[in-house]
Amino acid sequence: MAGNRKSSFGPGFLVTAAFIGPGTVTSCTIAGAKFGYALIYALVFAVIMTVILQEMTGRLSLASGRDLGQALREFPKSFFTRVVFIVITLTAITLGCAAYEAGNIIGGSIGLEAVTSVSQKYWVGLISLIAFLLLGRQKYKYVEKFLILLVLLMSFSFLTTFLLIKPDISSMIKGLVPTIPSGSLYLTLALIGTTVVPYNLFLHSSAVKEKWQNRWDLKSARKDLLVSISLGGFISIAIIVTSAAAFFEHNIVISNGIQMAQQLKPLFGNLTNVLFGLGFFAAGLSSALTAPYAAAFASAGILGWKGGQTSKGFKCVWASVILVGFIVSLFNIKPLAVIIFAQVANGLILPVASIFLLIVLNNRKKMGDLANSWKQNILGGIIIVIVSCLGIWNIIKLFLA
Repeated sequence: MAGNRKSSFGPGFLVTAAFIGPGTVTSCTIAGAKFGYALIYALVFAVIMTVILQEMTGRLSLASGRDLGQALREFPKSFFTRVVFIVITLTAITLGCAAYEAGNIIGGSIGLEAVTSVSQKYWVGLISLIAFLLLGRQKYKYVEKFLILLVLLMSFSFLTTFLLIKPDISSMIKGLVPTIPSGSLYLTLALIGTTVVPYNLFLHSSAVKEKWQNRWDLKSARKDLLVSISLGGFISIAIIVTSAAAFFEHNIVISNGIQMAQQLKPLFGNLTNVLFGLGFFAAGLSSALTAPYAAAFASAGILGWKGGQTSKGFKCVWASVILVGFIVSLFNIKPLAVIIFAQVANGLILPVASIFLLIVLNNRKKMGDLANSWKQNILGGIIIVIVSCLGIWNIIKLFLA
């Protein structure tokens, strides 16, 4: 029996659109400016981790017909542990998405300001309105197609800038060898942390469930992931390489990502300024769409809401996330306490969700022939150790700051 062959792409591009946000662009830019090509290996490693984890969430949805949120809801046995688990997970995902939505909106508006010179406050309103109208259509396929376009725009912008730079290929290859230059640990973890994102596990599993209906579509789901996540990895690497060539090799110090667009202007003229501005805009808008969507999908699955995207609860969650992001962006409010809480909670949720995935994917009664092999269990176990260390580090660094 053949699966749905209407389209082989979609859910994976949502994941790429989510992790290539202003935070990733800024982290990659600073990593290239400070350490040259030395941290490329961290991104390659993060991309591999992301593909493995997201493949597991897709396989869960195709085999069981449930997304990750629905599966998590059924996992705790006692009423008390179920309530605690639901509260912690929902708080981390929903508040986390709301806290970072502002950064996404501001990032996109800064990109447009760099291209047009129009004040970013106007663009804040436009980006928020676009997100609201697009998600308000209540059609996954529209969001999917729009995000694919944004990912392609990012690819064009950043990869074209990469070609303009004409980087040193041998230095790039050396960057694939793991090293930790003095003072680079924080950025190394940041590059991994901005790529392996907890809410993407919920977003991808829900998107796979929306797009494909049965286990015969696993090949399409894997192809979608490999193409889209690899493309996202190339975009991130292109930003590091471009930044390294423009700043590290000329001993120029920068403090944030969008500064790159301004300082590249003397080297490459208005073309690079426009390309980087459009790329930054696409990164901000794509993440501004996926964060509310992820929060709504996770909430609907964990709380067991019926009606999917048409339910009042689903609409209320994504609308609230956009509203919070808009207010914080417009009035320049610093939601520090919420962001700190979200970081701590997300640092705990990624390991917990990864452990749960491994447990469920070994349940042959539910997973059938899509259950984990021993090789997949070994890979999953290694990833759990790594994301657990990342989670602990994220919590520790908050108290060291």
